[in-house]
Amino acid sequence: MDRFRITMLTAIVPAVWGTTYIVTTELLPPGHPLFASLMRALPAGLLAIALTRVLPTGAWWWKSAVLGVLNIGAFFPLLFIAAYHLPGGVAATLGAAQPLVVAILVVVILSEPFSAWRLSWGIVGVIGVALVVLRSTATLDAVGVIAGLLSAVSMGFGVTLTKKWGRATGVPAMGLAGWQLTAGGLFLLPITLLFEGVPTTIDVTALTGYAWLGLVGGLLTYTLWFSGIGRLPVASVAVLGLLSPLVAATLGALLLKENLGVVQMVGFALALTAIAAGQITPNRKPPHTIASTKTTNPGVIEPAMVAAQTRRAS
Repeated sequence: MDRFRITMLTAIVPAVWGTTYIVTTELLPPGHPLFASLMRALPAGLLAIALTRVLPTGAWWWKSAVLGVLNIGAFFPLLFIAAYHLPGGVAATLGAAQPLVVAILVVVILSEPFSAWRLSWGIVGVIGVALVVLRSTATLDAVGVIAGLLSAVSMGFGVTLTKKWGRATGVPAMGLAGWQLTAGGLFLLPITLLFEGVPTTIDVTALTGYAWLGLVGGLLTYTLWFSGIGRLPVASVAVLGLLSPLVAATLGALLLKENLGVVQMVGFALALTAIAAGQITPNRKPPHTIASTKTTNPGVIEPAMVAAQTRRAS
């Protein structure tokens, strides 16, 4: 499969994650973001393991635990802390900084040459997302800002380490996704039960939302995501995450009648240009590919969920 097709398949992932905003606001019970995260991760992870019938061996037990916490278990709570302390636009903009984090981590962890090109376009992408989602009434809160930045750092480390550690020989992408979703879900389980609990009522509408988040937004997308990571430069994959807030904003305009003006259109143009430019690798060696556990081998920003929680709070 050529790089263009692989990129298009991988881009489906953040686009689907962009639907989290509208699914959360329109289908799920309010006030239970951690439970929604748990339902998205743990059932999907267990299903993936059941389908692939592959369990981690050796070092992959602790590697799966680390990646599961970074990409899912820690990322989601940090995302929601930011959501409850910041307007959705601010939190989404902080999350959009993940490609910048990855651009630095690939130098430190993967020993790749520093790319001013990727860093510059990552900054353009953040500016674009900010123009799309920020509002003039946005206010800052120290706890929320720290949580938002830590969520980007957590996912950035998850992305880069997933690239570095690759995939165990003979393990399909769905198997790797299953390990991480299960590990992240098990990490979230006691946190959810301790701080939030289970919704008192879960109707058919909510079940539909949870099914979408788990089967499509979890199992399918993480399988495509890890498959893409194995074939594309990690920085190129990370910048695709900018699609998530763009899709969320588009769905909000189409289905919830939210306003998109000239400023937002300029932001769309900047973000899309940054995504396209991020797929170019000028004047550098061919990227690492994944063939086994010895090769170098993302998680994604998901400001869609952040925006949903802010809307709930308001």
